[in-house]
Amino acid sequence: MTATPRSLPGLTTCASCVGETLGPADPRPGGQLDRLQALERAGCVRLATVECLDVCESDVVVVRPSPRGRRAGGRPVWFSRLAGEEPTAALARWLDDGGPGLAPVPEPLRPLVVAAPGVTATG
Repeated sequence: MTATPRSLPGLTTCASCVGETLGPADPRPGGQLDRLQALERAGCVRLATVECLDVCESDVVVVRPSPRGRRAGGRPVWFSRLAGEEPTAALARWLDDGGPGLAPVPEPLRPLVVAAPGVTATG
């Protein structure tokens, strides 16, 4: 079965972060926005940018579950400082495995998980 955009996990980035640190102002060729857009072109995620995610301490990327992942109990996973080729490659593998609700967060990405604004961690 071929994935349709509506059946894919979603990826949300902050428009301000994209413009300041993940986008064209990123001094590195092939900056993080380029890597996230490549994931979308590869057909493993739907990418969206929003005005603000209310987390200004660092760059934030939210991975939203696919419809199938939501039915399996998946919830959005928030990441901070998800930049660089290695974390992006781990993200791509996780998305290929189904993302939230269908596959556990990969070990290399676990230290980058942060609580969504207004959500407290429970132990």
